[in-house]
Amino acid sequence: MQKNKRSGLPESMAMRHDTHFVDFISKKAAVPLVRMISLERIEANPHQARSELGNIQELMSSIKSKGVLEPILVRPRGDRYEIIAGERRFMASKNVGLKEIPCIEMNVSDNEAMEISLVENLQRKDLDVFEEADGLNALMDIYGYSHAQISEKIGKARSTITEVINISKISASIRRLCQTRQMDKNRSLLIEISKLKGEAEMRQVIEAIHERGLKREDTRDLTKLFKDGERAKESGKKPRHYIFHYSPKENRAYRIRIEFKKEAVSRQEIIKALEELLAKLKLPS
Repeated sequence: MQKNKRSGLPESMAMRHDTHFVDFISKKAAVPLVRMISLERIEANPHQARSELGNIQELMSSIKSKGVLEPILVRPRGDRYEIIAGERRFMASKNVGLKEIPCIEMNVSDNEAMEISLVENLQRKDLDVFEEADGLNALMDIYGYSHAQISEKIGKARSTITEVINISKISASIRRLCQTRQMDKNRSLLIEISKLKGEAEMRQVIEAIHERGLKREDTRDLTKLFKDGERAKESGKKPRHYIFHYSPKENRAYRIRIEFKKEAVSRQEIIKALEELLAKLKLPS
């Protein structure tokens, strides 16, 4: 059976993207222009989501031995070209001394270029959590996308988009602290940290996570206590000490009440207090 003729890349050239992304490229031109372009005529995208290129030594070695196997995406800017996606391949090619690089030329608007760049980087998992958050936030702030529109274009749940965009509000100093404490790649913890209003609370939670090895569930409990304390201050009420209550339904003969001398207490701290109490009770009288 004869195959229907389809515009796009040659069958011998494969791209590591899902169907909707390749279709998106195909719709932008009857035949995407795949050709060699001088590196001197190509410039970086000022709105590139990735803040750092990372280690490209392995990519340089691959390009040196096998060449550039996948074209980068560019768009014409006068007599020059701007990278839409593929900056690491561009820089690696430049570093190994190549003079030109295979490119797919696309005529797209600023917001479409940023959208394609984000999708490409997210599919490759090349962005860290902060870069992803800043990129999604830029689509909203610069180009007026709603969370629902970003959800549809990026292919992630709307609730996830909202949570990730909130991470972009974390200040540079708090981001550096997260990197120091090696939690800048943990999206779930960063989502919980982003829910806090002040930097002081964020620093306390980050240090608690680092010192006590808290998981997301514990962090969620801790951030909730901080938020409850903040609401109490805003309403003019005096902050209270945290009190842990336990009343077993199957045995009404006793109740447990532990009062801590601070507002915010994690699950691990409650467990530690109970373990210390048990150890003391087990000592000979």
